[in-house]
Amino acid sequence: MSETPKGDTPLQRRMKVQRLLRVAAPFLGLAVALVLFGLVEPDRFFTVYNFKTVAIQTVIVGLGAIGMTFVMVSGGIDLSIGSVVALTSVVTAVLLRDGSSVFVAASMGVFAGAACGFLNGWLVSRFSIVPFIVTLGTMGIARGAAKYLADEQTVNTAPDAAGWIAELMVKTPSPEWLLFARGVWMTLALAAVMTLLLRRTVFGIHVFALGSNESTARLCGVRVERVKLLVYVLCGVFAGLAGVMQFGRLTVGDPTTAIGSELDVIAAVVIGGGSLAGGRGSIWGSLLGAFFMAVLANGCNLAGVPNYVQEILIGTIIIVAVGIDQLRRRKKKNASKAT
Repeated sequence: MSETPKGDTPLQRRMKVQRLLRVAAPFLGLAVALVLFGLVEPDRFFTVYNFKTVAIQTVIVGLGAIGMTFVMVSGGIDLSIGSVVALTSVVTAVLLRDGSSVFVAASMGVFAGAACGFLNGWLVSRFSIVPFIVTLGTMGIARGAAKYLADEQTVNTAPDAAGWIAELMVKTPSPEWLLFARGVWMTLALAAVMTLLLRRTVFGIHVFALGSNESTARLCGVRVERVKLLVYVLCGVFAGLAGVMQFGRLTVGDPTTAIGSELDVIAAVVIGGGSLAGGRGSIWGSLLGAFFMAVLANGCNLAGVPNYVQEILIGTIIIVAVGIDQLRRRKKKNASKAT
């Protein structure tokens, strides 16, 4: 009887190293940013107050990144998420201004986000239109609808109209032992639930299968159209939540808010290990990517770095991350052919 050879093959060892580097990369990038800004602005950067600020800044992009993770894992993309955030914040503000309760206003804001997600998913799944084109179009539609509802101006509400929505984004929460804003803890709780949904349910398995190979997923019995519709609705729901949080942070409905935030959200998912080609991604990785983006923006602001430099950095990060992902996929494909 022949003995089974012990130890990993060179290919297996190389794959383990690559997997370890993929997991460690976001942490290494975050560590570099923390050290860099800590050296540049040590007195202002490493303070409890500043980290509370960074945590709050993470919430909006983080919520969007949770929803975007499902879309990108399935092989799609949603460029309309920034405009949907603006639309839902305006919907929430308009309803509060007109006398609706806080619960109704927040619920309708989230519903408006879900409706936008449904429109995206329906167009992508029903007519097989490329997600990039569909969401590029709905990005303009949602932004235009926000400006129409707001009469192309900021929607102001009564001082106390925001109620518990504003309390979600207060830097110093009550009770003080919470340390961070309630919205931060809410985001973490939702991330935990969505991780279970993505990793431990049949729906999550189908999302990964769809992103890995749509044709194979269809042959295996995955209801492709339904899964596509659901992931975009889910992304819309989280965009709606982000819009409500944005209103809570600003206490006004601004139709021009969140311009360009779709790039922040996509960058957060990619930095966290997601792939624009689909089939890979994690909720916690995306949330870590969102935190990295918030640290980057906060550190640049404290150091007096102009906004255009921040935009250049974000664009560069996306290109580098996607380039590394493509290189990794090419090597994996060549390795599988060799075996």
